[in-house]
Amino acid sequence: MGAVKSKRVPRAVREQQMLDAAVLTFARRGYRAASMDEIAEVAGVSKPLVYLYLNSKEELFSAVIRRERAALVAAVTAAVQPGEAADRQLWSGLQGFFAHTAEHPEGWAVLHQQARTHGEPFALEVAEMRAEIVAFVTELIGMAAKEAGCVGELAEREVAGLAHALVGAAESLAEWANARTDEGPSGDREHPTAKEAAATMMNFAWTGLGHLMGGERWTPGGAGGGENRG
Repeated sequence: MGAVKSKRVPRAVREQQMLDAAVLTFARRGYRAASMDEIAEVAGVSKPLVYLYLNSKEELFSAVIRRERAALVAAVTAAVQPGEAADRQLWSGLQGFFAHTAEHPEGWAVLHQQARTHGEPFALEVAEMRAEIVAFVTELIGMAAKEAGCVGELAEREVAGLAHALVGAAESLAEWANARTDEGPSGDREHPTAKEAAATMMNFAWTGLGHLMGGERWTPGGAGGGENRG
């Protein structure tokens, strides 16, 4: 009998295996310290095959960033229910964001830590992803202002600033949530859930926005350092 031929792995599948291995290696070792030898070993392929598919370490890192970026944006978008009130859309979007970053901590580490610190074009990819999410949040805050009847009071620049602040806080909270562990009912160490993280974010941001939509503003000359205006 002739030798049984091994089943050839499709290129697309093999490439995803390499990207999976690269995400793990870049997250754990950092971009500079990660080697193509290590990535090939984790992927279970030869180093020449990695180079054949992805050309260089730089191109491999770029491919990882693009894939993780697309996956995160897709997760947030898929979680949102169009037609809901602005706060419900933000609530569901935040849950999608925190669930994805918790389920893919290595991918989030690559986006939030590695890609931002190694110059162009890596940082640009992350900046574009962030701009997508900021634009979405800006739209929601603008929608909430319209629902509250205070469109004229909240200038476009202020709405954009609030959106940037909210997204930045969510990014920081995701990093904190992935690093923190609490003791669960069984005594095991558990990370805060996506729902808990999203609730923290809503209590921090949307509650304050609710006061702002109601015409209350902090000013440095108010009693106790602040002032509410009805």
